[in-house]
Amino acid sequence: MPHDGWTRPPDVVRQVERLWARGRLLGVSASEDPFFPLPLRFRGPTRHELGSRFEEARAWIRELEAGSRAHGYGIAFEEIAHRQLGANRIPSGIFVPTQADALRMIGKVRAADRFHALRRRIGDAFAELDAWASRNPMKVLDVEEEWDGLLAVLAWFREHPRSGVYRRQLEIEGVDTKFIEQHRGVLAELLGHVVPQSAIGTEKGISFDRRFGLREKPFLVRFRLLDEGLRIQGLADLTVPVEDLARLDLGVDDVVVTENEVNGLALPARSRTLVLFGQGYAVERLAEVPWLARRRLLYWGDIDTHGFAMLDRFRRVFPGTMSLMMDPATLLAHRRMWVEERDQCLEELRHLDASEGALHRELLSGVHGERVRLEQEWIGFGWVKAALARPPAPGLRIEHTSYMCDTK
Repeated sequence: MPHDGWTRPPDVVRQVERLWARGRLLGVSASEDPFFPLPLRFRGPTRHELGSRFEEARAWIRELEAGSRAHGYGIAFEEIAHRQLGANRIPSGIFVPTQADALRMIGKVRAADRFHALRRRIGDAFAELDAWASRNPMKVLDVEEEWDGLLAVLAWFREHPRSGVYRRQLEIEGVDTKFIEQHRGVLAELLGHVVPQSAIGTEKGISFDRRFGLREKPFLVRFRLLDEGLRIQGLADLTVPVEDLARLDLGVDDVVVTENEVNGLALPARSRTLVLFGQGYAVERLAEVPWLARRRLLYWGDIDTHGFAMLDRFRRVFPGTMSLMMDPATLLAHRRMWVEERDQCLEELRHLDASEGALHRELLSGVHGERVRLEQEWIGFGWVKAALARPPAPGLRIEHTSYMCDTK
């Protein structure tokens, strides 16, 4: 048996199969072979092995030559003068002469023909996609049975950019909403080339529908009016689509934002005040309510690293936001209610004021104890009422400094 480290015919075939899987064999037409003849990785016997394993080396050469005839690869030879064996013609490399040879070797001739036919069809329908197809041959073949539907979807979106309709309302022959959902990854990539850039949403993390101008399921926002005189036909606790909230004139001066539902329900009556039930890390959607930025915003979160991270994120959208009961006095007054924060948030926070930043650092560094956490619901209700009764601070000064502790 030849030495395990020497290149054998199955090794050659596997190398070409890997090139196929990476799309290297399909990025050009059959008549263009810029990568060919294509050298492959190769290892043969050393001079020492030639002397000590000469018969094995001869058998290995015969195996390589037989593989060359069977698979169509080429062998480069060199003459080696050996002190004991004399001059010998030894393989020094393996190469594939042409693209056609590579495809025949791994049985992909028909698949390549199908790709080139699809590439021509895609390019005929959308010239701007020809380069994409050339760069992504395996993606083309991965969905080769779906191109009727894909091209129909692309044509519809090109004709109806920013349509503002629900996905369910699309009338594309042979395509249903499940098709778009199943293939939204490749569709998003293709639409990025087909639809005008001015018609594509660029907000970070937005959905497929929102990015390409479809109407998506409404984002619902819950709020509660703490001023009985501002109730809407007697209703104080409502949940509405964010675009409807943006149109409401609620007559409030202060907006308290809290992530805890029970806290939002329990807050006492307060003049011209609304409590907004937080959406965690979906806070960016509240930017669609422009009047919020013209109100006094009070953010009430847990006193832990995640609570400060959400305050930081909220303040990125609404820079004038003030924190409520997220201070050292509140933390230290409720020592008996502390629990352990399971996983601390170590992301960089740039939108905390000096006091908040100092407390955040203390939580990370364990000044008050290991992974200290005070949840909102454990703050005494008398403390809550007193905090709401105090006039808010006259202004907010953010020190644009990173507050982050080294991981332990």
